[in-house]
Amino acid sequence: MTKYYTRACNFYYGINAQSLIKKKLALPLCGNKSIAFDKIEVFTRKKKKVLSKIISIKKIDTLNFSSKKKIKQDLKNIVSKRKNFLKNVNFTEPSIMGVLNLTPDSFSDGGKFNNLKKAKTHIFKMIKAGAKIIDVGGESTRPGSKKVLTNMEWKRIKSIVKNFKKHFRKTCLSIDTRKSEIMVKSIKYGEDLINDGSGFNHESQSLSKLKKYNVTKVLHHMQGTPNTMQNNPKYKNVLLDIYDFFEKTVKKIDNKKIVIDPGIGFGKNLKHNLSLISKISLFHSLGFPILIGTSRKRFIGQISGANDSKERIGGTVASVLFLLSQGVQVFRVHNVNEVRQGILVFRKILSHLKN
Repeated sequence: MTKYYTRACNFYYGINAQSLIKKKLALPLCGNKSIAFDKIEVFTRKKKKVLSKIISIKKIDTLNFSSKKKIKQDLKNIVSKRKNFLKNVNFTEPSIMGVLNLTPDSFSDGGKFNNLKKAKTHIFKMIKAGAKIIDVGGESTRPGSKKVLTNMEWKRIKSIVKNFKKHFRKTCLSIDTRKSEIMVKSIKYGEDLINDGSGFNHESQSLSKLKKYNVTKVLHHMQGTPNTMQNNPKYKNVLLDIYDFFEKTVKKIDNKKIVIDPGIGFGKNLKHNLSLISKISLFHSLGFPILIGTSRKRFIGQISGANDSKERIGGTVASVLFLLSQGVQVFRVHNVNEVRQGILVFRKILSHLKN
């Protein structure tokens, strides 16, 4: 069986993008006329063989019938505006998801915000700095971490979850959990987003339990479990394997309120992570907003030599800005202020680019 994949590429920004779209020389990315593209990379996968070629959008009609049909459907997904199904989050603008780890062993800030007062203060700080979403977690999924019992995980987060909407009504509440019991409990207190790091594979019944709730889901990719995922991860083709995972799993989610996250660092080595980041625009052809979490990740340390995760802010901002240039909509980060500042400056520069 031969399968085709479509990645938007050769991007233009700001005034250039708007001008090319108006002249019908380029297409808008995800309905955003501030980012345009005039070429696509077409991947052809047949058994173990993968070929790719870059062609102009004007030459799509020269392709064979079977590939042309799939590519035109992909293009429809790539150019369509994303539905704004999260409160106060506009997917035509970059949005920041601030991280709140209520765990003693997270790789970056474990134990720092376990006190309720400190946690609330940090939430206020992240929202003031520009976070539209707060992602609350009570179980570390860092490489090598062990599973936490459901009761303990809920105990860690329940005070914040129960009171979140009383204090932060306009901010989206995301719960980072693999356990369906905690997902359902959190929905009752106004949870807007479920961020399951296992891609709803940790518990086979998770998606069926959520069917009656009209809640948004982050579809996250992870190979293996947190305890095993970095033990020599392998793929036939990391980019296309993860695309296939998403394509298969979205069919199981009825309400289609989905944000996809390729899971940087979750069962991937340095080469895998860089392949995903550099070709991230492939995932626009699925038709859903993209969320990426590169914040303070190990791959930044491998490249820069910064062993302390807190010394990886520069690498975090660099990766965010590249991903922004590829049309990624949501960024999960620890340092909200620094990332937002980088985004504001980068977008202002892009908006003034002229040929």
